[in-house]
Amino acid sequence: MERVELPLAEYSFEQKLDLLETLWDDLVKNDTVFKSPAWHEEILKEREQALSSGKIKVSDWGEAKKRIRRNVSCG
Repeated sequence: MERVELPLAEYSFEQKLDLLETLWDDLVKNDTVFKSPAWHEEILKEREQALSSGKIKVSDWGEAKKRIRRNVSCG
């Protein structure tokens, strides 16, 4: 397979993040090709327990992206 070269230095942070999201969405379309590592299950269990106990809250993905972008652009 030929390597794809992108002019990443010319991309803004937001463009890179958008590219990353697009690639990720494409990768996970077929879950038989992509398998999560075993340690992911443990992390998910811990987070589920934290959510159930009220230690963490769920964010809408759109709102979470906005918050991440705000935090990154500030610092």
